[in-house]
Amino acid sequence: MATAPPNGISSLSSDAYLESKIVKETRSLVADLCRQFYTLGWVSGTGGSITIKAHDDSVPKPQQLIVMSPSGVQKERMVPEDMYVLSSSGSILSAPSPKPYPHKHPKCTDCAPIFMKAYQMRNAGAVIHSHGMESCLVTMIHPSSKEFRITHMEMIKGIQGHGYHDELVVPIIENTAHEAELTTSLSEAVAAYPKSTAVLVRNHGIYVWGDSWISAKTQAECYHYLFDAAIKLYQLGLDWSSPSHGPLHNVKGLSGDGRNVNGAMKAGVLNENNALELSRQCILLDIEGTTTPISFVTDVLFPYARDNVRKHLTITYDSEETQDDIKLLRAQVQDDLEQGVVGSVPIPPDDAGKEEVIASLVANVEAMIRADRKITALKQLQGHIWRTGFLHKELQGVVFEDVPEALEKWHAMGIKVYIYSSGSREAQRLLFGNTAYGDLRKYLCGFFDTVIGNKRETCSYLEISQSVGVDKPSQILFVTDVFQEAVAAKAAGLEVIISIRPGNGTLPENHGFKTIKTFSEI
Repeated sequence: MATAPPNGISSLSSDAYLESKIVKETRSLVADLCRQFYTLGWVSGTGGSITIKAHDDSVPKPQQLIVMSPSGVQKERMVPEDMYVLSSSGSILSAPSPKPYPHKHPKCTDCAPIFMKAYQMRNAGAVIHSHGMESCLVTMIHPSSKEFRITHMEMIKGIQGHGYHDELVVPIIENTAHEAELTTSLSEAVAAYPKSTAVLVRNHGIYVWGDSWISAKTQAECYHYLFDAAIKLYQLGLDWSSPSHGPLHNVKGLSGDGRNVNGAMKAGVLNENNALELSRQCILLDIEGTTTPISFVTDVLFPYARDNVRKHLTITYDSEETQDDIKLLRAQVQDDLEQGVVGSVPIPPDDAGKEEVIASLVANVEAMIRADRKITALKQLQGHIWRTGFLHKELQGVVFEDVPEALEKWHAMGIKVYIYSSGSREAQRLLFGNTAYGDLRKYLCGFFDTVIGNKRETCSYLEISQSVGVDKPSQILFVTDVFQEAVAAKAAGLEVIISIRPGNGTLPENHGFKTIKTFSEI
């Protein structure tokens, strides 16, 4: 049966769209996927659901029709005619006809309001709701946890916007008696975790979305794999949330003096009941002047990028990555020209010729490097140039000699360590992955750069405290050599220590911060 046309589409085109080949194929696709998901245990007992936008290039994406599986139906026996078709605003345009006993009267999925939030808030192309056992069990291991976190697993690469070294964070919301009642809490989780493509519901299942059904399905498979891996690692007594996946460090596994089986002291103090209380859960480290001499950056990395920018752009000019770099630089230079930034020169259009474009890019990049500008456009290009240098063994990451031992110690204590630098995340990984002490990334849980915000702004540290999953910002220790960064982090509630290293700048008198000369003092 049909009702009112979707907003913005004429009645004639709406009727044609509703009966189009695209919509019919999408109905069949939903039925096929539900049968497949049934074999995976995702939609057993009529539970779970899937919805897909009927993608039609002739219709604006926000107005495309939505196909949804029904509620209370044996998913493995569904046929295309069982599907509901909704407008972009969520109104039902087509519903299945009733079937004789023992079938129930048709009903659109109870997940519909939740699915619509994913479409509206994330411009999704498809949403999958799974009741897979692993997605339930993983929320029960730590009943008070509001997040699932895992890192250094190959399947993380299958989640949009994530790589092997990244920490994957999935918010967990509490279950309710009726599925539609989850809409508010799920909306809040989607807003609070802009990078996430999924929300776990405790003791219930998971909602996963993507820009297409292929993306949503691929990610759902990866999420279930990672949940299953986490459960198995937990059963083996291993920590899925740490880079090395070493032995779990928890209060039950500690001896009376607060040491784990390997003799490493946990970060915290014993309370009056002789129970361990964690006082510091994360350490956030600056790079330049903190883990690494300033001279390495100014005398090695910057000159290498400056000397190789023309060569890099010339060789990789037509690659998608370099074209993205150029697009970012164009936007930055245009803004610089409008602001009257010294050293900025116009970049000619692409049709002016490759050599002319590259020449102007080189001039702008050299000016940015001379001014030591902390801008994403420059840092991203530098990271790509440095990658070539590390790959060809022309560069090697440098850290102070006390850094590897400290990272290993903190890791053994169960403290998660993150990096926050003005250099791109790729540049950070290159530095720590190619040192004279080997690959130190195994001790690091994640990397932050200026995409999250300026290092001298308090809001950046508030955002990081939300990302690393502490209960309060004071559970993060930030170590930096820059006074203004220390002030901003302290204002956000972080514990702060200033690093005093050779070559670092002078600090104001009576600055009020604790200082250290080596990490061994922490």
